[in-house]
Amino acid sequence: MTKITTLLFDLDGTLINTNELIISSFLHTLNHYFPDQYKREDVYPFMGPTLVETFSGIDAERTEEMIARYRKFNLENHDMLVTEFTGVFETIRTLKENNFKLAIVSTKLRDTVIKGLKLTNLYPFFDTIVALDDVTHPKPHPEPLLKALQEVGSKPEEAMMIGDNFHDIEGGKNAGTLTAGVAWSVKGKGFLQSFDPDYMLEAMPDLLDILKIGVSEK
Repeated sequence: MTKITTLLFDLDGTLINTNELIISSFLHTLNHYFPDQYKREDVYPFMGPTLVETFSGIDAERTEEMIARYRKFNLENHDMLVTEFTGVFETIRTLKENNFKLAIVSTKLRDTVIKGLKLTNLYPFFDTIVALDDVTHPKPHPEPLLKALQEVGSKPEEAMMIGDNFHDIEGGKNAGTLTAGVAWSVKGKGFLQSFDPDYMLEAMPDLLDILKIGVSEK
């Protein structure tokens, strides 16, 4: 097997816990247009696809209006509702110290990605970010993954895509990388397992075991 040199990470639900922010943003928006029709569990399927995909499927006429309402609430409440997952900071720092190339591949807009990375002190560790506004086709299309690999000078066979949704696993397969799901996905470990990732992380430091790296002390 080719040595892994490059790690592509999804952001939301993988590195940072934006679940509460995303759920709240959807409920805020949907309850405005469709009062009392949506509960928490109803919006879980909307976590992962782009906002355009989700809202156009609900109300094609008001898609842009709904996206604007969602994003306004999301940004206003971002720092209050976003937290980091256990072990993420230490793991990412250790990967950087061991000279791995690190990239974010997200279906969020670049400004919001940077906001989340800075809030959790992860921003300095990443060599590149490929966000929704950087590509024509979002995950699971291979374009964003291949763009990230090109920007860090790596090939698919030396990379792994890590994420909490099927878009990440399918995107990795489509781009030709290895794939890892995260068991803390809000959609559940079993859901991700059904897409047959190469690895399943129970916690982010598991990645260091897979790559055979010793964890640095704080």
